[in-house]
Amino acid sequence: MDTTRSQPTTHLARRMFELLEPICLVTFLADECNEELAALGHRTYWDGYFASRAAPLGRVPAEVVHAAFYNFADGEAARHIPSAWETIPPEASVAARERGSAASLRRILGDELVGSPGLLRAADLTTKAATSAPTEGRAMYAGMRTLEIPGDPVARLWHSATMLREHRGDGHIAALVGARIGGTEAHVLCALDMGIHPPESFGRIHHLPKKRLAAVMDGLRERGLVDTEGHFTDAGRATKQRIETLTDELAAPPYDALSPAELDELISALEPITATLVATGSQ
Repeated sequence: MDTTRSQPTTHLARRMFELLEPICLVTFLADECNEELAALGHRTYWDGYFASRAAPLGRVPAEVVHAAFYNFADGEAARHIPSAWETIPPEASVAARERGSAASLRRILGDELVGSPGLLRAADLTTKAATSAPTEGRAMYAGMRTLEIPGDPVARLWHSATMLREHRGDGHIAALVGARIGGTEAHVLCALDMGIHPPESFGRIHHLPKKRLAAVMDGLRERGLVDTEGHFTDAGRATKQRIETLTDELAAPPYDALSPAELDELISALEPITATLVATGSQ
């Protein structure tokens, strides 16, 4: 029985995000990727992050990376781009990111899951979805689409999940731009949605200059999105929900390539993989 297509597309997109995100997170949370990038000569975690994630865009200037990534503070991309590519080719950083991420997945999942028919099927179906969506208006996703798809099932699963992550991210940025929410503002709304207060203490923005954070909070108050104490107003919570709903809607097209039976099969195949990763925090 088809249980997937009977749900709204927003529910499907959200469910796929929940299943695929832990696969992608090994890149940022586990050790192997950072070790591979450090072995190339990247001096810091962030050198490797910017160099490897931005590489599919080509040797673009920092301004383009800043625009594509969207939620980093002004000048942050320029600390790493293009200097991170001066002695290390972008292609080498991309390959190191893939090697490290796949190694993390193999370690966390163990031989039984890695060698299972379910993982192979999950890799195939995720790749089918990830290579089927339009690229127009989606710079990060389009960049990922130019890369060669790995033959190894574990690497292929990570690669395709990451393509879908960038596809979703491009749509999320479109939703934020449409709502007139900037990158730092997006972090504030995310912090409040997670129950973090004051939102300025959120790990992704707490290091920013206090004057900058105060200006962001003042702007959100002027728009009626947060109150005088820095909590969500009803309008702010509704704005955040609209952004998330639109993000889910824009993330749904890749899954149109899969039949109802394939969607159900993919979800069933991913569930034990995701559960294992969630249990370790993708580390």
